[in-house]
Amino acid sequence: MHILVINPNSTASMTAAIGAAARRAAAPGTTVTAVNPAGGPPAIQGPEDGAAALPGLFALFDAAMAQGNYDAVVIACFDDTGLMTLKEHSPVPVLGIGEAAFTAAMLVAERFSVVTTLAVSLPVIENNLAAYGWTGRCARVRASGVPVLDLEAAAVSVVETIAAEIARALDEDGCGAVVLGCAGMAELAEQMTQRFGIPVIDGVAAAVTFCEALHRAGIGNSRRAPAPALP
Repeated sequence: MHILVINPNSTASMTAAIGAAARRAAAPGTTVTAVNPAGGPPAIQGPEDGAAALPGLFALFDAAMAQGNYDAVVIACFDDTGLMTLKEHSPVPVLGIGEAAFTAAMLVAERFSVVTTLAVSLPVIENNLAAYGWTGRCARVRASGVPVLDLEAAAVSVVETIAAEIARALDEDGCGAVVLGCAGMAELAEQMTQRFGIPVIDGVAAAVTFCEALHRAGIGNSRRAPAPALP
C-alpha cells in the first residue's frame, strides 16, 4: 500500500524526520510519502497556528487526492489539525497521529498520560480527547516546556526534560502508558519505553500501523467518491 504522511507545518527538515519514522514503522511492501505545505507556520503550537496551517494543508490534500495514488493518509500533527474535515472529504482513510496514539494507549493501558511540548497546546489536545469521547481514559495532559522545533536537535537537555516529565507522569498520574504528544518526539518512543518499562507511544508509528491494519482488513479500500472540494 501507499501511505501519504502530511506534516501540516512548513518545516521540511521535520517532515523528513517524520517520514523516516513512518518508514521504520511500516511493513515491507508499504510505501510512505511524506510532504508538507510550502507556506504556513513553521511549527503548530496552539490553536492560532493550527488555524493558519489549514489552507496549506487542505490545498496539499486536494492535490494529492487528485493524483489517486494513495491508500491512506496520516496527518502528522499531534493536534490532529483539520482531521475531521479531511475525514469527511477523503476517498481513503485519514488518521491523525493524536487519534492513533490515544487509541494505541487505550489498547495497552486502562489510563494513559500525554507528554507534549508547550502549555499552549494543552487545550487543543484536551478538547480533542473530549470530542473523541476519551477524556475518562486520559489521566492528564502534560507540557514539557520544550518548543516543537527544539526537538529536531535532540539535545541531551531536551531529551532529559521530556524524560523528567514522563517520570512525573508515572509518579503522579497513575497511568499505565505515556503518549508522546508531538510528531517531533517520534525518535524517543523506543528509548523511553526501555528506560521506564511501560509503553511510551509515538503517534506516527501508531498511525502507520493502523493504516496498514485497515488496508489488510479491507476497511476503506473501496476509494469512495470524494466529497466536494475542501474549504
